[in-house]
Amino acid sequence: MAPAAADHNKRLNTLEGAPDPFPVLGEEAPVRARDARDALNTDSHSDFPSLVSSTPAAQLPPKSAWGADSGPRIKANVRSQPTVSDSFTLSAIVLPTTKDGKPVSLGEVMKQVMSKFKVKIEASANQKARQTTFHMKAESEKDLEKAKRHLLSFLSPVVTLTVLAPVSTIGFVIGPKGATLKQIRDQFGVRVDVPRKETSTSNGTFHETSSGPASPSVEVDAEEEPTLPITIIGPQPLALEARDMITSIVSARSSRVTQRVKDIPSHVLPFVTVLRSHFLQAAQGGDIQLTLNAEREVVANGDREAVIRVVEAIKATVQSYKTALNHLKLSLPKRQHRLLAGKAQEDIFVKSKCSVIVPDAEDPSEEVTVYGRPEDLSSGLGTVMEMANSQYIHVFPLPGPIALSRQLLTYITRINYSETLNARHPDASVFIPSAATATEASVLNVDIVGEKSVVDAVVRQMSELLGKLIGATKEVPIDWLSHEVIKVKNAEKLERFHEVDNVQVFFPPESTQQSSVLLVYDPFSPRASPSPVEKEKHLDEVSQALLEMAKEVADIKTEVLPIEKRWHKALIGKDGNILDFIIGEDRALLVKFGVEAGDPSTEDVVWLRGIRSDVDSAVQKIYRVVEDAKEDAIASSYFTEFEIDKEFVGRIVGIQGVNINKLREQFNVRVDVSDEVEDKEKEFSKRKKSATQKAKLKITGRKENADEAKKRILTQVEKLADETTETLKIPTQYHASLIGQNGKYVVRLEDNYDVKINFPRQSGDNGEGKRELKADEVVIRGGKKGVALAKNELLEALDFEKETNNTLKFLVPGRAIARILGRGGATINEIKDETGAQLDIERSTEDKTADAYVTARGTKDAINAAKTAILAIVEEVPEEASEILYIEQKYHRSIIGPGGQGLKDLIIRCGGPSDHKLQAGLVKFPRQGDISDEVRLRGEPGIVGKLKDELENKVSVLRDRIVVAVEIPAAQHRNIIGRGGQHLNDLQNRHDVQIQLPGSRGYGQVGEPSNASEVKSADPGDVVKVSGSRSACEAAISDMKSHIKGPVIDGPTAVVSVPLMYHDAALQQGALFRTLRSLGVQVEQSIQRNRPTFPTQPPQSVNFNARIDAEGAPEADWQVKPNYQCAEEGSSEWTLKAIDAASLERAQSEIQVAIEQAKDKTHIGFLTLPDRSVFPRLVGTKGSNITRLRNETGTDITVGRENNTIVIVGPESAIEAAKEAILSQVMASRAGRR
Repeated sequence: MAPAAADHNKRLNTLEGAPDPFPVLGEEAPVRARDARDALNTDSHSDFPSLVSSTPAAQLPPKSAWGADSGPRIKANVRSQPTVSDSFTLSAIVLPTTKDGKPVSLGEVMKQVMSKFKVKIEASANQKARQTTFHMKAESEKDLEKAKRHLLSFLSPVVTLTVLAPVSTIGFVIGPKGATLKQIRDQFGVRVDVPRKETSTSNGTFHETSSGPASPSVEVDAEEEPTLPITIIGPQPLALEARDMITSIVSARSSRVTQRVKDIPSHVLPFVTVLRSHFLQAAQGGDIQLTLNAEREVVANGDREAVIRVVEAIKATVQSYKTALNHLKLSLPKRQHRLLAGKAQEDIFVKSKCSVIVPDAEDPSEEVTVYGRPEDLSSGLGTVMEMANSQYIHVFPLPGPIALSRQLLTYITRINYSETLNARHPDASVFIPSAATATEASVLNVDIVGEKSVVDAVVRQMSELLGKLIGATKEVPIDWLSHEVIKVKNAEKLERFHEVDNVQVFFPPESTQQSSVLLVYDPFSPRASPSPVEKEKHLDEVSQALLEMAKEVADIKTEVLPIEKRWHKALIGKDGNILDFIIGEDRALLVKFGVEAGDPSTEDVVWLRGIRSDVDSAVQKIYRVVEDAKEDAIASSYFTEFEIDKEFVGRIVGIQGVNINKLREQFNVRVDVSDEVEDKEKEFSKRKKSATQKAKLKITGRKENADEAKKRILTQVEKLADETTETLKIPTQYHASLIGQNGKYVVRLEDNYDVKINFPRQSGDNGEGKRELKADEVVIRGGKKGVALAKNELLEALDFEKETNNTLKFLVPGRAIARILGRGGATINEIKDETGAQLDIERSTEDKTADAYVTARGTKDAINAAKTAILAIVEEVPEEASEILYIEQKYHRSIIGPGGQGLKDLIIRCGGPSDHKLQAGLVKFPRQGDISDEVRLRGEPGIVGKLKDELENKVSVLRDRIVVAVEIPAAQHRNIIGRGGQHLNDLQNRHDVQIQLPGSRGYGQVGEPSNASEVKSADPGDVVKVSGSRSACEAAISDMKSHIKGPVIDGPTAVVSVPLMYHDAALQQGALFRTLRSLGVQVEQSIQRNRPTFPTQPPQSVNFNARIDAEGAPEADWQVKPNYQCAEEGSSEWTLKAIDAASLERAQSEIQVAIEQAKDKTHIGFLTLPDRSVFPRLVGTKGSNITRLRNETGTDITVGRENNTIVIVGPESAIEAAKEAILSQVMASRAGRR
């Protein structure tokens, strides 16, 4: 072993000290290295040789540790002298310390080992190489190995290694009854922890948490079976040996493996991928998954034997195609290469069984290579040419000199304009030059591929954009080192450049180290000016502002600090508070940690860039924070160990560690719980089965915090040791009384005696684990004294309840419940007060008329008296009958009548009460919105029977009802209604019909008339609907007509021509016809318009989904359209019949005025608000406010009834004024509500 140990010692000098033996749970504790060039390789067996003795057989002379071979100096037949020897060299020795912190000398360590194991040890130190060589001699190889491990355990740093082993291999690591695991622990003197299967992870790699990464011996992927972390803690060389042994067991027993076939040639890959089913057959039924990575790599994952067979088949296939395939080369213009990439290559292979390789876009070569079998190459060549000419390609050169072309390319690249074009023209593909091409090419071209018509559309759109960009770009020279600092320090100013000057600022990526900034006058902004002078002005203003910013940060400094990764978390702080302190208030400093700094070789760096003074200040702060963290780590290395009974561990730790986590957070300590029983305790427990097992707790942290946490735990253990549990048998009916309202009685007992009382309803959280309490069990837990006192008081309360809490349950009919309760519960409360009993009525929530149970609680005399009083009330309530009728919903309104009057009259006619309170409940119709035809009757049998017959008769009449329309001039409707509606009510009652006049609420609900065709040409305002039986409708119509004054006879007439274009505007929403009727003038129109005069509302352009009170939420959507653009041509001849010449002349004047006003209504505006909440105030009382607005602005204003839109018609200036007036009122209304 001597040569291996010497090589091992040459590299161990990188360790300056041992790692923290108590790292924070779940974190790594790396060992600090002196020089990255001599980094310690923990996987090297030359660094950490096997600890199995390398001494040859007894008959061979041992090798000298000093470089020459020599035989044994003592004769072999002298048994008292050593017969086995070994040598090894160590560097960076870590000497142990005493309890008071003083280091133990190397000589004392050697004496302890020699006295314990009967060996001789000699040590020789090389001060220059900082190495110590040990030569050991012993009588037996066993003694030599034990002494050597013991010595290494004293002098080597303690490390923690982790091996992630698949779940299926854990049994082999543990061995039968733990034999394998015990052998590993005994052989190497290390601690090996195997967690339960619940802690498995899906990551299949090995980890080393303190001394570097461990190399995996089994190649695994994230989709493998779950793994468990096996933790090894011990001296570094011994822990590495133990890890290797566990790794070998895992490797031999892993049920699943992953293997890769890498670097498959590009031209062979298509031939391999199509043979997937063939490769799966090679698995011979084994479970296997095949995946193809982007790196031309096939990954096989599954059963070991199946994976091996499949991988061999893939490798053989690849090799055969390498030799069997021929190739042809042809030259094609670079732009056609785009038609041979991606999916096109798959199509070529499917058609011709040949693969095609196209050079990268950055490669200037135009050669395309076709691979295939000799007999397929001609077909492949033809397919390639066909594909290369399958689509139209347009080469669009970017305008200007190359400098301008590059600016334009940078802009369209940064705004992803190619994606915009592809999205707008999905049948075209747009390809822009790459960054590498842009730096070398003298002309920059954009390739556009697709059908010619689509390509032409893309070209037009590109040309339009580039035309706007001419004179709209400018480059500003600014040192690239200051770019990030400028962006951080002036973020708000850079945003305002776009808001104020319409200029966008594009900084190049930091990786390009390009010292120029591109300014672009935004061509897409609605505020963009087409003037070149305006563009240049804004670009110059922004350019000057940027140069001023660059001057402010001209003194840029970059600093890279060698700070170990373990201190990075301390520099960031909780929620980044420490990092904010380091950066400062103006936040003009850039800080990166580890690999973010740009050096992938190390993570032990902190990178800073900013103004020199800021960087220098931050460096001082960083070193100060790191020093504080190191001092804190030293102060937190104190630990205390103690034991508690194992039975209390679960309660101390808490569910999912909640209790122990509270201690960790409160005192900032680490608490480790070990429930392993030491060997001596195991032997002792074998001799004495009743011995209490112990668990060891170790608390690490600052001394005062660790001691306080220990004190808390021991105090809790004392309480748990004194804890006892008592289970009482208490009948369920007494539980509610013993618990009290809102648990007040139980809470009082728990507070008084410091106990926990659980009733069965609380069994889910009573600490009983999974055992549920029986219905009559009550559990008391706590200190012995407290439990006894609480038990006595609870039993005394139970005795009292048994005396006073008798229960009696009896049934009462549903008809009597209302009388038992009384108004507002007055009756039942009176019974309670008189008898002293507690009464509960269990009523059905669905059927209020169902019978109910009454439960009486109290003394026997009280509950008997309460029952007697309730039954006496029941006797006073007469018997009831109930019926259910099924009446179609469409008849319900007719039966109920206006204001329910029809139903009230029906009940009175059937002998029911006239008091509406007593009528309630006799007849119940479904509630509004319920889809049901059930009508329930409940009450005295005689009345219920009469109501049933009357309702059935009424329904039969309603089912025979018809609707008839009659034309009655609107001017005569007032005569039909009469004063206060008296005449109309008399007509309806006299003929048993319903009469609906236009504009009434039920007009649209009564349905279409049977004679609708007869009144089709009549003015809708003149059509009156009558519903009832046919004979009744005819009689009512005849009666109505008798009250109509005769038509105008022999009056003057005139004809007025009204253009159809102005028809709707002239009517003024029917106001003109109403004016003419008031003058006694009838109108007959020759023709009706076929399409509306006013245009329809365009689609809404504003999204109102945001909250109204949110910042920047839109106030309204305003759209204006011209009138009469698509209006109908021609005129309608209106024939006017008047009662006299004066009325006729006035009517003609009104019509002409209306037409002239309609001509002025040239525009229509649609004002859409976020909601309708302000409409009532906008309209005003009886429309007063909206009428005022109409008069003031001279416009027609219509407030939508079913949407959020207000329509304004009039001259363009007038509708704008009306819009502003409405919005001002809307804003004032909202401000008032706030």
